[in-house]
Amino acid sequence: MKSSRFLEYIYIDYYSSTPKYVQLANSIIKSVREGKLIINETLPSINELNCNFEISRDTAEKAYKHLKSIGLLGSVPGKGYYIKNTEAGQQFKVFLIFNKLSTHKKLVYDAIVDGLGHEAAIDFYIYNNDFEFFKKLIQNNSNDYTHYVILPHFMDGGENVHDIINTLPKERLIILDKLVPGIKGDFAAVYENFEKDIFQALEEALPQLRKYHTLKIIFPEYTYFPGEILKGFFSFCIQYAFTYKVVHDIQGEPINEGDVFINLMENDLVVLIERILATELKIGKDVGVISYNETPLKKIILNGLTTISTDFEKMGKMTSDIIKNGSTGRYEVPFYLTLRSSL
Repeated sequence: MKSSRFLEYIYIDYYSSTPKYVQLANSIIKSVREGKLIINETLPSINELNCNFEISRDTAEKAYKHLKSIGLLGSVPGKGYYIKNTEAGQQFKVFLIFNKLSTHKKLVYDAIVDGLGHEAAIDFYIYNNDFEFFKKLIQNNSNDYTHYVILPHFMDGGENVHDIINTLPKERLIILDKLVPGIKGDFAAVYENFEKDIFQALEEALPQLRKYHTLKIIFPEYTYFPGEILKGFFSFCIQYAFTYKVVHDIQGEPINEGDVFINLMENDLVVLIERILATELKIGKDVGVISYNETPLKKIILNGLTTISTDFEKMGKMTSDIIKNGSTGRYEVPFYLTLRSSL
């Protein structure tokens, strides 16, 4: 096959967070599925790919090895790669878009990828909480995806996000993490109930919280975290008679004996711990710390940080199940308190 012909079938999206070798492999799978590449057809060599498509040899080799591992390609020493099986293409093509790729969001991504395995081609995008970039990515992508999986969090400008999302076919739509008012139609969702989750988690920690008198939640003014978290926090403090405060900047906040700090942002957690360690107060005895979102490091920091957290791996698994089963249900993700020595 001439390289010029093969070039027509390859598309690399430089806005995408999907690795280029995966994009290359997905282009070949799509061409096979559409009948553009047929059985026994020879593919360009690694050197040809490297030259014609401005991708590294490692990228080309990884793409071919991946396709060989799923049974789509065969290879003959000295002759190269060829189409071995036209029935090995993926059943699903997924447009996946996250606001950012943090440690816990990676758990969601990994669980989706693991759950779908070789059954899906996934185009992955990150819009960095930027509504205009999000809108551009949605509008610039074609309508040939079997599923659109969207995690909607914005620093600002997201008030009309439902208008953008409503342009997508609802039978292919899955909303993650946060339900968005104004989305019409019968779509699927895997979401957190932010107000209920924090209330119930703090209620479960009530025996440990009783040794403190003031609860402070570190909630930056400019944030993508939903206000429902504050509603649940206020309700808990009022019902159980705790003094409470919303802290917008931990850098200048007094740290007193009897305080419990509930932290949302990882950067704020570092500042908080540094400031407490600079005092004579003992964490878990004089001052309490609760951190949002479980990560492996929080199991060992200061002999263990107490966390309140969505089950992010479960969120990803539930999403992959929806894709495979064709469901349009809406499912609330489990939320857990993990008690450790910081409380």
